[in-house]
Amino acid sequence: MKSNMKKHILSFLNKSYLLLCFLLVLSCNKAKNKIQQTDSKPNIVLIYMDDLGYGDVGFNGGEIATPHIDNLANGGMVFENGYASSATCTPSRYALLTGMYPWRKKDAKILTGTAPLLIDENQETIAKVLKKAGYTTGIVGKWHLGLGNGTLNWNKQIALGPNQVGFDHSYIMAATQDRVPTVYIENGNVVNLDPNDPIEVSYEENFIGEPTALDHPELVEMKWHHTHNNSIVNGIPRIGFMKGGTNAKWVDTTMSKTFLKEAQRFVTDNKDNPFFLYFALHQPHVPRTPNPKFVGKSGMGPRGDVIMEADWTIGQLISTLEEKNILNNTLIIFTSDNGPVLNDGYYDDAVEKLGSHKPWGEFSGGKYSLLEAGTHIPLLTYWKGNIEPGVSKALVSQLDILASLSDLVGESITKTDSKNLLSTFLGKSSVGRTELVIEAMSKTALRKDEWVMIPPHKGPKVMKSQNIVTGSLGDYQLYNLINDIGEQENLAQSNASKLHEMIKVFEDIKGEDKKEN
Repeated sequence: MKSNMKKHILSFLNKSYLLLCFLLVLSCNKAKNKIQQTDSKPNIVLIYMDDLGYGDVGFNGGEIATPHIDNLANGGMVFENGYASSATCTPSRYALLTGMYPWRKKDAKILTGTAPLLIDENQETIAKVLKKAGYTTGIVGKWHLGLGNGTLNWNKQIALGPNQVGFDHSYIMAATQDRVPTVYIENGNVVNLDPNDPIEVSYEENFIGEPTALDHPELVEMKWHHTHNNSIVNGIPRIGFMKGGTNAKWVDTTMSKTFLKEAQRFVTDNKDNPFFLYFALHQPHVPRTPNPKFVGKSGMGPRGDVIMEADWTIGQLISTLEEKNILNNTLIIFTSDNGPVLNDGYYDDAVEKLGSHKPWGEFSGGKYSLLEAGTHIPLLTYWKGNIEPGVSKALVSQLDILASLSDLVGESITKTDSKNLLSTFLGKSSVGRTELVIEAMSKTALRKDEWVMIPPHKGPKVMKSQNIVTGSLGDYQLYNLINDIGEQENLAQSNASKLHEMIKVFEDIKGEDKKEN
C-alpha cells in the first residue's frame, strides 16, 4: 500500500513538474513576443491627399491611371466606409492629428495663410504620441493648420507651428497652393529667404505697387474663375497679397518633386529607427500645375494629370522604402482630406475634359458638402506581411487613427473622439464605429450604421461656382445608404421613428456643441 501511495505521489509530482515547465515556457514565449513587438515598432507613413474623391483612384473604379496607389490597395485593406471628419481641408487635418471632432473647435475652418496655430501646444496629437513612444516624427507637404500666434514675421523663425505640436522635422507650405505666402518653410524658417528682400503678407489689402489679377490681367497665365484674383505668382493669381521674397517663392510645377525629395531625405536619415512621416500632398487641389512630364498624360486636363503625378510620387517614395529594406516594417495609411471638386477657382478644363470619369463615385455632393461625396473618401492600410489583402465594410474615420496608432505603439491617450480600431485597420476585425458626426462648412450631420441624418441647415442648396449640392435644406433629411447610396430618397417623413432615433444620438454626441458655429 505504501508502495502504491509512493507511486501516486511521484506521478503527481512529475505531472506538476511538467505543468510548471509548460507554464514557464508559455510565460517566456509571451514575454519574448512582447519584447519582439516592442523592439520592432513599425515605421508609419501617413499619405494624405488634397481634394481627392472616392472615385478618383483606380481601386474604386476611377478612370485615371493610379497604378502605385492601386498596388497598395491590392496588397492591403481597403475601407469602403472610410470617412474624413469634414468636407474641407483645415477641419479634417485638425481632426486627423488631434483625434477631436473639428466642430468642437470654433476656429477649425478653412484658414488663411496668416492664421494663428489652430492646435493648442498642450493638445495631444499623433506626432506627440508617437514621439513619446520613441519615434522620430516628420511632416512634409501641406500644413494649413495655422502658424504663430496671430502676428507673423516671415523673415524670422516662426515660433509656433508643426514643431511645437509633436513634429521633430517639418518642411511645409503654410496653407494651400492657391494662397500666399507661396514659399516653403523648414522647421519654422522660410527656405531660401533673402534678408534684403523681406516678405510681407496680408489678406486685408494689397501692397502699393504690387500687381493683382484684377489690375493687370495681362500678367495672368492661368485664368481665374472666382475668388482667385489677388497677387500673381508664377503667372497664377492667388488668394491674398504678398510682397518680396522673390528667391524664396516656390516653382509650382516642381512642387511634387520638392516634397518627394524632402520625404525621401527624411526616410533615409531615419531608416535605422522607428519614424512617423506625415506626407501631405497638395494634389489635386487648385491651382493644378503638373510637371511637364505629366502634362496631357491623363486626357482629362490638369486635374487628371496632377493625380497621375501624385501617384508617381507615391510610387517613388515606396521605392525608397524598398531600397532601404524597410518597406516590410512600414505601415502605410493612404487617404484624402475631403471629397472632390472640379471648378474651384480657375479655368483648367476640369469640367470640360472629365469625360465619363466620376471623382465622386456613386455619391452625391463633393467638397464643401454634407452629402456623402464630401467626407466619404478613399482609405486603405498597407503593411506587407501583417495586413492580409481584403476589403472591409467597417465604418471607420480618420479620427480613429490617433487612438489606433497609440494602441499599436503601446501608449495611452486622454479624452478624445478617436476610437481604437487598430484590429480593424490591421484587417483582424470587421468591427467599426456605429456612428460618426460629419461636418461641412460648420454644418453637421450624423452617419449611424447604414443611415444618414442631416438636420435643417440654412444656406444655398447648390454652390453655384463649384456646381456642388451642399446638402443644406430647411427640413430634416434621412437616407438609407444601402438602398440609396446617392441620397435621392428622403425618408424623414415616412420613417419618423428612425429619424427621432437619429436625432437623439446626434444630440447626445454633440451636447452643448449641437448648434452651428
